[in-house]
Amino acid sequence: MSTPQSLADRYGTARSPGKTRRNAIIFGVVAVIVSTAIAYVAFRLIGSEPITAERVAFTARPDNSMEVTLDVQRNEPQRAAVCVVHVRDISGAETGRREVHVPPSDDDSIRIRTVITSGSPPVTADVFGCTYSVPEYLSRP
Repeated sequence: MSTPQSLADRYGTARSPGKTRRNAIIFGVVAVIVSTAIAYVAFRLIGSEPITAERVAFTARPDNSMEVTLDVQRNEPQRAAVCVVHVRDISGAETGRREVHVPPSDDDSIRIRTVITSGSPPVTADVFGCTYSVPEYLSRP
């Protein structure tokens, strides 16, 4: 049979409370720094959009088309942009889409009008989204 061991021999001595407390404080400080960094990156990527557009008005026109008016706000108005606008029919299906070139301007906000041809009578229009990545076929004069 084996000789009995003391608990200290088997499991080691108890930790000093000062060391445990210091480790907890270090862990807390590191957690706050990492959380702050993650929040900053998320805000920069998600928080503010560089370009936004809002549909101001839409009017049905003959021959399954619709005139759409939108206001575009940009943080860099000197850059050209493109917005995708689409129309929907009574069932909610997208029946027409158009890329709208937004020319450079001096103002942060610009109003654009466009006409979209639809496959069936359109009942509403929306802005799908905008970007500064203007395709070459839209940037040519």
